[in-house]
Amino acid sequence: MSVRVAVQMDPIETVNIGGDSSFALMLSAQSRGYSVWHYDVRTLSWESGQLTAWASPVTVQRVKGDHFTKGALQKINLVRDIDIVLMRQDPPFDLGYISAAFLLDRLKGLTLVVNDPREVVNAPEKMFVLDYAAFMPPTLVARTLADVRDFQQRHGSVVVKPLHGNGGKAIFRIDEAGTNLSALTELFGQVWPEPFMVQPFLPEVSEGDKRIVLVDGEYAGAINRKPGEGEFRSNLAQGGYAEKCDLTAREEEICAAMGPELKARGLVFVGIDVIGGKWLTEINVTSPTGIVSIDAFNGTDTPGAIWDAIDRRLHAMQR
Repeated sequence: MSVRVAVQMDPIETVNIGGDSSFALMLSAQSRGYSVWHYDVRTLSWESGQLTAWASPVTVQRVKGDHFTKGALQKINLVRDIDIVLMRQDPPFDLGYISAAFLLDRLKGLTLVVNDPREVVNAPEKMFVLDYAAFMPPTLVARTLADVRDFQQRHGSVVVKPLHGNGGKAIFRIDEAGTNLSALTELFGQVWPEPFMVQPFLPEVSEGDKRIVLVDGEYAGAINRKPGEGEFRSNLAQGGYAEKCDLTAREEEICAAMGPELKARGLVFVGIDVIGGKWLTEINVTSPTGIVSIDAFNGTDTPGAIWDAIDRRLHAMQR
């Protein structure tokens, strides 16, 4: 029987087929003969021990404007009807995201969920990275103006970013004089209930913010993302551009340090961000991206490597 995959993701109608990692994973699954379903996280439902979703079977192709065909929407049982769930909807990492992850955690031992939903909750991007503080730039997580001002006065120009943001959104640079620091601290405190992260502005960002992908704890590839004109953020979603790259010795050390832990946690597809070849800033586990660009530069098949790792876990679970 064909492996049955349900992809929990944002609307397939709006994906950028030229660079979307979830779409690349769906194409790869389809090429293996797997049946692929798409569902919106908001349709998850639990009753009497059964977890269901309203899903459609999909066929995908890399044709702009005609990249998918959907079958009829129907209610599926994520145990009886599905072998693998790909948890791929984009953040925000809010209570809705966390609640869905806790529901998917109910499938443990029955249906394989990738990345492991309990560990996704335990490893938010800008919190999990604190476990590897030895590789990070000086970092403050706080929300009190006195703490933020003290940090800024010691480090000069700083970058302020929400703790659970994504895609380079709402990241601000404060100059050496601390201009608008109090206003920005006040704004962050009003918009988000959690503390925020402050780090020195790293001039090395002009050399690139490297996205490194690890598959089941092993290095799979990397791209160097550089800021676009007039920007300090290098995220591709914010106008950055990518270039081919290799790892520095420091980056190899970072990968080796965290690889075993990622594998043990069931975090199969992870993207880490390293600035200037040495400063670890994030560990992305919710919906990592970058594999299409990596494969375009390197001639690799990262979606295939991810599915190989998932298949190994599925077979181990079914034994």
